[in-house]
Amino acid sequence: MYSAYRKLRNSCIHSEKCFEKSEEEFLDSVGVSAEKLRLIFLQDEQIDWKKPILSQTEIEQKIKEYNSQINSNLFMSLNKDGSYTGFIKVQLKLIRPVSVPANKKAPSIQDSRKSSSRSQAVKRRTSFYLPKDTIKHLHIISRTCASEVIEALLKKFMVVDNPRKFALFERTEKDDQVYLRKLSDEEQPLRLRLLAGPSEKALSFVLKENETGEVNWDAFSMPELKNFLRILQREEEEHVRQILKKYTHCRQKIQEALTTRTPG
Repeated sequence: MYSAYRKLRNSCIHSEKCFEKSEEEFLDSVGVSAEKLRLIFLQDEQIDWKKPILSQTEIEQKIKEYNSQINSNLFMSLNKDGSYTGFIKVQLKLIRPVSVPANKKAPSIQDSRKSSSRSQAVKRRTSFYLPKDTIKHLHIISRTCASEVIEALLKKFMVVDNPRKFALFERTEKDDQVYLRKLSDEEQPLRLRLLAGPSEKALSFVLKENETGEVNWDAFSMPELKNFLRILQREEEEHVRQILKKYTHCRQKIQEALTTRTPG
């Protein structure tokens, strides 16, 4: 509803007094009832997230229509078992760095002797930022689900982070606005691509960090968790230091005022 309200409020941008009013006062001033706002909201947010179930004949027809609209060789093809294969393009918009295996040099004889005495090899990682707006094409089957797409993308870039740290989003452009919807693990991206057609505005896929509102600590390795604790400890120590500095300064000011004050 906020999007509809913002759109309605922007239509009155010429009136500076609009911004001095609360949301309720603003709606009353332009004569919009709650029911009318609800209808505006429905029109504004009317993205068909619920996808229809197609028959085999409809799927075949959709594939023909899809292939006739593309200007590349990224066609979809129907399989004998009723499934179909095709390509999806995923844009990676990651804010945080990802972890990949550290480069390993060939072991020397001494290293080999040392490693033979160890029961387990130490797993080493290095972190880096993926280039902004990296794009990857994946050739998948209609039965491939969103969680499998995430795993395939991570494998392509040799990312060893837990796949649960990431989420696949459906991006849609409508009426100069952009809508993002997080796909569930079971949803099938190629099916969504077929239903939407080849237009990137109608549908595109984005891989982002999985912001669930709650941190999934199980998705982090032990070294990462220890690093978080070190960071939190430094922040806590700095916060305590700032508080002590502030109140030490206040104490000095109070003491100076007491010593300079003449009794009377």
